[in-house]
Amino acid sequence: MAQIIAEVSRTFNEFLLLPNRTRTDCSPATVELRTPLVRHIVGEPSTIELHSPFTSAIMQAVSTPELAIALARNGGLSFLHHNQSIQDQVAAVCQVKNFKAGFVTSDTNVRPDDSLGLLVDIMRRTGHSTAAVTHDGTATGRLLGLVTSRDFHPQRHDLAEPVSGRMTAIADLPHAGPDTTLSEANTRLWDERLDCLSVLDGEGNLQYLVFRSDYTDNKRFPNQVVDTAKRLRVGAGINTHDYQERVPALVEAGVDALCLDSSDGYSDWQAQALTWVKKHYPEIPVGGGNVVDGEAFTFLAEAGADFVKVGVGGGSICITRDQKGIGRGQASAVLDVAAARDAFRERTGEYVPICSDGGLVHDYHVALALAMGADFVMMGRYFARFDQAAGAKLPTRDGFVKEYWGEGSNRARNWQRYGQGGQGMVFEEGVDGYVPYAGDLNEGLALTVAKLKTTMVSCGSATLPEFQSTARLTLVSDQSFQESHANVTLRDTPATVS
Repeated sequence: MAQIIAEVSRTFNEFLLLPNRTRTDCSPATVELRTPLVRHIVGEPSTIELHSPFTSAIMQAVSTPELAIALARNGGLSFLHHNQSIQDQVAAVCQVKNFKAGFVTSDTNVRPDDSLGLLVDIMRRTGHSTAAVTHDGTATGRLLGLVTSRDFHPQRHDLAEPVSGRMTAIADLPHAGPDTTLSEANTRLWDERLDCLSVLDGEGNLQYLVFRSDYTDNKRFPNQVVDTAKRLRVGAGINTHDYQERVPALVEAGVDALCLDSSDGYSDWQAQALTWVKKHYPEIPVGGGNVVDGEAFTFLAEAGADFVKVGVGGGSICITRDQKGIGRGQASAVLDVAAARDAFRERTGEYVPICSDGGLVHDYHVALALAMGADFVMMGRYFARFDQAAGAKLPTRDGFVKEYWGEGSNRARNWQRYGQGGQGMVFEEGVDGYVPYAGDLNEGLALTVAKLKTTMVSCGSATLPEFQSTARLTLVSDQSFQESHANVTLRDTPATVS
């Protein structure tokens, strides 16, 4: 007969945190949200750390290059979705890696005889306003000049005119040699009042561009997650079908981490994919999932997963539980997997981080997930609300909304993720809908981070490991859940203050 798990399947709504003593040295300004992304030896740092414990879901409706850039600048990481061609996913990775690097590889390049009209099209596609003019139109060709959006106007100048007629020639451009450091380049930008400095090799070929705006961004976003070359980090989702072709291309593009994406990660297919990736690309971290219990976590950890995602059926867009009766309350899943993670650490001396994916409806649910043992969270609905996500922004009678659809919906048609047999979707495991529009990610995430930090302060914790080890949780009855909400008639208009 079937095995019955006695424990009730519980959600985050069924728990509250109890306050702990807050020390005088514990304040929102001193809270540190740094957390490991990938497996590491106990006592040694992880090779990749998040500065804020947030990742965006591997979904078409969520993780665009624009959102990946914004999230990395705020200390988190996006995993670009794989429900697209290898070429398109590689291009998305390159867009993030080239966005800001201190030393930037130019992605907006033309030849001197190319038309201004072609330049306008290229600038529109890349979103950049500075183009390198090289002899062959490549990012590493012999630099002949630079042209910016301030050098011409599409309505004022003949777009059939060649770029060479509006560019600033190399003879009039300040430039630097191949041994220039980033510090030296930034000094020249300010001392010489430059917006951009070209870095050339000994033959006059373009190597990099350094922008003054990047220096300003570094000051505005002090918690950026960057690689050793100071490029923004970005992850990519992969599946268990075409990984042998997709992974090499993503590695070549500079991806920082991979994640096998499946509604059910407890499978031999995932173990085989993990083994292959670790054999051929041991330097690239790869996560596994999704799972809901300790047995499945241990299976993936032993197969080589560098982190494990937790959660089946708890996403706001997901109907897997309705359709298949499979899943587990997210709180129970995180607590069980966290216990297995700690047991694995004690047994092997290796720490494999876990990610809580799904079931995070309110900001305080993030704090609960972290307190229960998650090292970081992955969210879809939350990030789909922002300008940087893929869904269209639409007006309604009650305000603006953003489109949001699940990977298990007919709109996504991600049959590879759900393994229903055949070469297409037999039934849906996700829906197609809308979420309230929430504006810019930078502002929205800052508010969530502020709530998380003040929650940790109330629990007497200044770091996430301390939060996990000292947090106290209590179960919530239906009556106490109702007591948690405001119980007065709210004003329709602000009060007048005299």
